[in-house]
Amino acid sequence: MAAQTFQPLRIFNTLTRHKDVFVPIAPPYVGMYVCGPTVYNNVHLGNIRTFLSFDILYRYLTYIGYKVRYVRNITDVGHLVGDGEEGEDKIGKMAKLQKLEPMEIVQRYTNDFHDVSATFNLLPPSIEPTATGHLIEQIQAVESLIEKGVAYESNGSVYFDINQYQADGNDYGKLSGRVIEDLLNETRELDGQAEKRNPLDFALWKKASPEHIMQWDSPWSRGFPGWHLECTCMSAKYLGKQFDIHGGGMDLKFPHHECEIAQGKSLTGEEPVRYWMHTNMLTVNGQKMSKSLNNSFLPAQLFTGNHALLEQAYSPMTVRFFMLQSQYRSTLDFSNDALKAAQKGYKRLANGIRNAKVMVFEEEEGVAPDAAKIADIEKAVEGFYAAMNDDLNTAVAFANLFNLLKYINMITMGQLKTAALGEHAFNSLRHNFITFFEDVLGLKEELAEGYAVLEGMLALYREFKTARNYEKVDEIRSYFKNQGLVIRDTKIKVDWAYEE
Repeated sequence: MAAQTFQPLRIFNTLTRHKDVFVPIAPPYVGMYVCGPTVYNNVHLGNIRTFLSFDILYRYLTYIGYKVRYVRNITDVGHLVGDGEEGEDKIGKMAKLQKLEPMEIVQRYTNDFHDVSATFNLLPPSIEPTATGHLIEQIQAVESLIEKGVAYESNGSVYFDINQYQADGNDYGKLSGRVIEDLLNETRELDGQAEKRNPLDFALWKKASPEHIMQWDSPWSRGFPGWHLECTCMSAKYLGKQFDIHGGGMDLKFPHHECEIAQGKSLTGEEPVRYWMHTNMLTVNGQKMSKSLNNSFLPAQLFTGNHALLEQAYSPMTVRFFMLQSQYRSTLDFSNDALKAAQKGYKRLANGIRNAKVMVFEEEEGVAPDAAKIADIEKAVEGFYAAMNDDLNTAVAFANLFNLLKYINMITMGQLKTAALGEHAFNSLRHNFITFFEDVLGLKEELAEGYAVLEGMLALYREFKTARNYEKVDEIRSYFKNQGLVIRDTKIKVDWAYEE
């Protein structure tokens, strides 16, 4: 845990449209809810970018001393194809295509999501509720909204009444900046619109057609819950009627999060969320990433390089590092050049971590503390915190981390005596570099072989070199190169490193 953060954490709040100082409702406790995946297919990179961004927030809040309850749901019903009010359930459609039970689809792709998350070193949430596991809460919420006069039943479905919500003094559209009159002009005629009092009214419960395979009993019909209602009920159950942070991709601002605000405020009379946070989109070579443009790829394709747009494979930590090179509210553009640069940058840091972990402070007579270098290290540490406190600006945080790396490398290469830093500055350098890399940014080393194997091969290298058996020396060098590693044979020592 950090001793101090030098300045308050500021978060860009979509609701207020500026960076607000983060003040939790009940410090040191923080409640955070993030909209999780709809588990009907393999998790895609857009999902990962969002979940990685909130993994960083979760890590950082914990690191600076908050006790965070992180809730991230699994949507396993109610999310219809096209994200609208009509059509097939995404999971039900996939179940029909694959001739499986819907819950088989849910389990398969939930497992995939967990596997990919672990590969990217995303911390699991505190609670991971499912929509189907909270049907009782959703039915109770619909009943309450009807009782409050802000919802109505029509032909077995139940809709949220936007006109009544507005009449009660609320402002539907305030999160996304949408104007109701403009939304009405944009609304096209759809099946089921005749059931609504207002085209903008959204479903809280939908009566299922006979062919809709995911359906349950309710007081109104045999059907299924509205997609927006699920998150309102799960967040309220585990975080209370008002909580600190709600996150998701920018595509969820409208209508999903807008509807969550309307439901939450109508149920409790309070704003459900203090800080709304949204991540930006992904592009590929300057174009929006999409299946229709054939420029989207799954994480597994990045790891194998098996895609027409990829020149090589990229490791999970390379991709994690690459994604964090851009602040979460900025567009993130994938290109081979950018990924290759990220690979080099990650390996430089990984070499630094290896070296930092074995460094020890050594007193040395006649070596005076270098005030300029000590001040530069302090400036880099403060700069890292300042960047993270400035709406999680990981791009600037990395610049400060690389400044610390400079001193790690100087010590490793014998260009700087540890005594020249003094014990306090040396310990600060070592501790902060390691914890920023691992605990805050969530990076870790990636090895094709274990340490024991590599150290054994390095011992053989030293023996063959002493015996002047240069053929075997070259073989061992080739072995390391095939693992993406190099042997660094210097006057100070013989060691291996990640090939940069």
